[in-house]
Amino acid sequence: MSEYTYPILFGLAAGTLTRVYMLRTDYRQYPTYLHGKIIHVALGFIAAGLGTVAIPSIMEEEFTAITFLTLAASQFREVRNMERNTLTELDSYELVSRGKTYIEGIAIAFESRNYLVIFTSFVSTLGYLLFNIWGGIAAALLAIVISKGLMAGGKLKDIVDVEFMEPRFDGAGLYVDNIYIMNIGLPERQEEVLRYGMGFILKPKNFNARSTIANLGQRQAILHDVSTALGVYRDSGTPALVPLAKRDLDDGRVGVFVLPQEKNVEKALKIIEAVPTLENAIRMPTERQTSGKGSQ
Repeated sequence: MSEYTYPILFGLAAGTLTRVYMLRTDYRQYPTYLHGKIIHVALGFIAAGLGTVAIPSIMEEEFTAITFLTLAASQFREVRNMERNTLTELDSYELVSRGKTYIEGIAIAFESRNYLVIFTSFVSTLGYLLFNIWGGIAAALLAIVISKGLMAGGKLKDIVDVEFMEPRFDGAGLYVDNIYIMNIGLPERQEEVLRYGMGFILKPKNFNARSTIANLGQRQAILHDVSTALGVYRDSGTPALVPLAKRDLDDGRVGVFVLPQEKNVEKALKIIEAVPTLENAIRMPTERQTSGKGSQ
């Protein structure tokens, strides 16, 4: 039996378990089904194998084996494409869609987690070979902690204050606080909206946050997450019952109007606060260059 057998098996196990740990189904309900999880666990196993054989290859001066890591990078980009295409197809059948920005964020996350698996198996095998199994365990635990920190992105509560506000009508206009949402003329629809509807005001904590929540993809992610967790009081062909999020153009606040099947204000507040801040929606205009010279 080779001296590398146990370190390789250890690194393989550490990387695969890390991928299983990161593959969690939450209120967003993706991935949900068994076969979807099997695909990602299998890809995680392959990523762990690539990461764990890198160290023995270097020690044996088999540097050509490292080129497999370059090949892996191109293959894992296909994971992003697979997730993007799958979710885009599914999105057209959602009562409240995720939106392209949210889908792209999910696709990037699935790709990046395979690289975290490679990192975990790499350092686990290195710790085992440099020290012993306890060194490998310590390295694996450290890598898992780092992976957990890297996979946990920002939350909406970090950049906005969320406040519940009863929706109201002024004539045919629906408002959340003073933010106009849409026009509903039918009295029957107005009654449904007032009975089932909830309104929320998102107050940005700074100018950067104002630009971030102005992004249409970020606002659609809020509507989707609330509708997924609490249900939605609508069916196809009922445009008056579509959840919406509109801006106050004066101060950058965003009014969110939703029609959940479960009218639970406290739960809705927690869900909105936990909505991920989408990487593609983050804007930081206050950090732009102000020297008066064009950037290169």
